Amino acid sequence: MSKLDRSTHGVRPATRAKFRLDRADGKIAGVCGGLAKYFGINPLIVRLVFLIGAVAGFGSFILIYLAIWLLAD
Repeated sequence: MSKLDRSTHGVRPATRAKFRLDRADGKIAGVCGGLAKYFGINPLIVRLVFLIGAVAGFGSFILIYLAIWLLAD
């Protein structure tokens, strides 16, 4: 048995977490909270990105937010 085989023996491969809306920590629909939890960052950062994107992008981030809200579970 090689060194690589011994080091991974009995360890399950990492599974990627599924994105979900975070209704507990969410302010409106939980989209920013869910994105923050999925990527492991502070929800305030995600909210600021959406706010700046909505203002600077002439509302395009509002459409993105609504699309995520409608498509996510």
